[in-house]
Amino acid sequence: MKLNCNHILDSPGSRSCWDEPLSITVRGLAPEQPVTLRAALRDEKGALFRAHARYRADAGGELDLARAPALGGSFTGLEPMGLIWAMEPERPLWRLVKRDVQKPYVVELEVLDGHEPDGGQRLAQAVHERHFMAPGVRRVPVRDGRVRATLFLPPEPGPFPGIIDLFGVGGGLLEYRASLLAGKGFAVMALAYYNYDDLPKTMETMRIEYFEEAVNYLRGHPEVKGPGIGLLGISKGGELGLAMASFLKGITAAVVINGSVAAVGNTVCYKDETIPPVSLLRDKVKMTKDGLLDVVEALQSPLVDKKSFIPVERSDTTFLFLVGQDDHNWKSEFYAREASKRLQAHGKEKPQIICYPEAGHYIEPPYFPLCSAGMHLLVGANITFGGEPKPHSVAQLDAWQQLQTFFHKQLSGKS
Repeated sequence: MKLNCNHILDSPGSRSCWDEPLSITVRGLAPEQPVTLRAALRDEKGALFRAHARYRADAGGELDLARAPALGGSFTGLEPMGLIWAMEPERPLWRLVKRDVQKPYVVELEVLDGHEPDGGQRLAQAVHERHFMAPGVRRVPVRDGRVRATLFLPPEPGPFPGIIDLFGVGGGLLEYRASLLAGKGFAVMALAYYNYDDLPKTMETMRIEYFEEAVNYLRGHPEVKGPGIGLLGISKGGELGLAMASFLKGITAAVVINGSVAAVGNTVCYKDETIPPVSLLRDKVKMTKDGLLDVVEALQSPLVDKKSFIPVERSDTTFLFLVGQDDHNWKSEFYAREASKRLQAHGKEKPQIICYPEAGHYIEPPYFPLCSAGMHLLVGANITFGGEPKPHSVAQLDAWQQLQTFFHKQLSGKS
């Protein structure tokens, strides 16, 4: 994307996929001219997200964000995508979540003269669409038996490696990770499991038979490669992914992003087996200086509440754990390491664990702004989720590559 300061906008790439990097350059400035760049987008509920940074043009009057460091603002240093990942919501504690993947986010970019906090004269502007479905990706709503989901298929004919994608306690049906991954050669089914359509409105009991139906549906789909499929889960979705891999057949590979190896907040059932939730330690909840709850110590260890430990030792799945080391939702690194110990103690394959320093709970696809605090539905209050913006953005970029490489290798044998 090129911003020309005589208001001629040369924007050959006026659209891109959300997980693709942008090239932002400004031409026609005075040599060494100080300028401020601003970026803004509105989510589907009208909430405004914004970032800004101060720069100086080079001797030729050009500014290329791939070469010029930000001198201050929402971030500093050489950050070609900082204007996206450093965005902050105008509404406090608001998380950027894409609800309708068939419509892009529209990012407005502006170049302002000087480094004044309120911005000088506007020199140039551009609009760029950030899409969640690559051209030709197919979106197929799924209502099969009890299964409520959306399947995303790459443009070309299959079969493709298949993945079930699970989010956390927010409920509903989130499609943005599945839709982006379908652009990478996977058949990805975003699966709802409560508070959507005619599914249960609450989560008192998680019956793994429902997820078994979803696994069977995806494994039987004509455009999905066999023999097994992959699972991708974050937070509660990671916990459920571990339970599915423990009880069900046909799951070759699973990526768990900041998941729990214990049942949390509800009972997990499969056939005549029941895993009760770990006890809550309410006296361990702390208050941060910002008035948020810190609940990271508020769950009993599954080494104490042993009946709550998900029986991962039964699984023949290959696991990849992606861990934010500053996750304050729960002890993701501890859970990953305990799952690894249990697997190895039973002669199973040692899982890969990748830890990201200063990354928080919501490790999203690249360039999503950090959500470091917000409402937690199980807690019923605003809690801290942890993370620092810059290291968290680095973690998201790496995690996205790691999970794709892992699934291609495990499900297709591609290195």
